Amino acid sequence: MSSPPVARIKPPALRPGDTVGIVAPASNVKRSELEAGCEGLRRAGYRPFYFDSILEQDLYFAGSVERRARELEDMFKREDVHAIVCARGGYGSNYLLEALDWKKIKEHPKIFVGYSDLTALLTYLHDALGLITFHGPMVAKDWAREDGTDLPSWQAALVGSSPWEPNLGAGSGATGLVSGAAEGVLYGGCLSILVASLGTPYEIRTEGTILFLEDIAAKPFQIDRMLMQLKLAGKLTGVRGIAFGEMRDCLQTENQGYTLQEVLLRIVGELGVPIAYGVRSGHVTAGNITLPFGVRAELKVHGGQVNLRVLESAVTS
Repeated sequence: MSSPPVARIKPPALRPGDTVGIVAPASNVKRSELEAGCEGLRRAGYRPFYFDSILEQDLYFAGSVERRARELEDMFKREDVHAIVCARGGYGSNYLLEALDWKKIKEHPKIFVGYSDLTALLTYLHDALGLITFHGPMVAKDWAREDGTDLPSWQAALVGSSPWEPNLGAGSGATGLVSGAAEGVLYGGCLSILVASLGTPYEIRTEGTILFLEDIAAKPFQIDRMLMQLKLAGKLTGVRGIAFGEMRDCLQTENQGYTLQEVLLRIVGELGVPIAYGVRSGHVTAGNITLPFGVRAELKVHGGQVNLRVLESAVTS
């Protein structure tokens, strides 16, 4: 039996000159990439801050579970930190689900941004606490590249524009797979991490959502298997629309005789909801779009045209 929905919490908006706290809840971070990302944040008008312990390493993790959990809690509690952006993904955020003091986080709501492995935290922060979270650019990845971050969507999502639309027009890579229009709560993340939540106390809640799904370097049959698992688990029932990401490097071979879009449509094509492909958020080649999870959005697909409209502000002024 699923838990009743919790009241939503919108974090305070991010302003020019604010301090951005950087955390590493998953894999270890290279100093050079971290510093490059900090410089990107400075150019955008923010003050980056991190604890020296962020560079610790334990196997493939950014230090121990205790270090990573305390780092995240401390960033939420610090009054001088206005938003929290993850350094990178990799693997290991699931360890924090049992280690974090969620009460401390709920008492100090803030903007929390990440993707990939951080999907585990993005979805549970929303599901358990009601906190609006943000699927968007990370410090040692996208902010470390000159063209890594889509600034218009970052500003619209974190400053509090309403309504607003990411650029999904010509040249964006976005296209329609199934026409239609629907309204729901924007939600989702990295497909493999969403699937890994099934059967755990942290299982995703997808009913009534515009479900965003993306991944990287997964072969089409693996994407097929994960989507089928979501379908068999009932997680596609009640979904009002689906938007797939860029799906970077998700192919079997360069000359395979089928497209990934064909694979996707075999599973989700008959759901009777609008379906889009190529929304550039998460694992992308450039211009990472920031998507707020937990706010109302509208997805319209007409032929090859895609329009995603965020209908309300994700933050408080």
